[in-house]
Amino acid sequence: MCGRYVITSALEAIREAFGVGQPDFDWEPNYNVAPSEAVAVVRLDRAGVRRLDRLRWGLVPHWAREIPSGGTGFINARAETAADKPSFRDAYRHRRCLVVADGYFEWQRRAGGKQPYLIAPPAGGPIAFAGLWAIWTKGAAPLESCAILTTAANGGLEDIHDRMPVILDAKDWAAWLGPGDPPVPPPAPWPGERLTAVPVDKRVGNPKNRDANILTPMRTLM
Repeated sequence: MCGRYVITSALEAIREAFGVGQPDFDWEPNYNVAPSEAVAVVRLDRAGVRRLDRLRWGLVPHWAREIPSGGTGFINARAETAADKPSFRDAYRHRRCLVVADGYFEWQRRAGGKQPYLIAPPAGGPIAFAGLWAIWTKGAAPLESCAILTTAANGGLEDIHDRMPVILDAKDWAAWLGPGDPPVPPPAPWPGERLTAVPVDKRVGNPKNRDANILTPMRTLM
């Protein structure tokens, strides 16, 4: 799964990478993105132009009577079943987005407890998780929310966890964002060999810890 990630790239780097204009919100880095927060996504407006928006992380299907217990909704959708599962089917067909990130955190079970890793491209810079979004209108105000697609981990990352986000190559962004039916077959995710996994401070497990020091590599594992 993907339950926490990081986005610290400068706004100009994101705008250049994704071809988007100036957003209508203030941009701030987030060293420890957690479910239920407003997160940056790229999607198409009605004219087919890419724009940078913020959606709540934790998808609430449009047909849901209420926000699921716990208040977060569905933070992940399995790529293998999202096209057919009622919770994601409509979004998969008609509301796809790119979730902007620099990398993600995953926890490996060890004898001394769970060890968090930051998994990211070694060269840095923004990347895109395949995302789905929905509009829920049964509350006091409309709620726009999103989920991140996940797939089987590979390239050695399965030693840390058996799932990973679907990271899309830039050449596949247009097809994923395009209106109408999703691309068949779905865009292939990045191979794990293109990512590095670095053990980081266990304080990342608490979403209240948001300082840059949580990304400092640990020299030894306990």
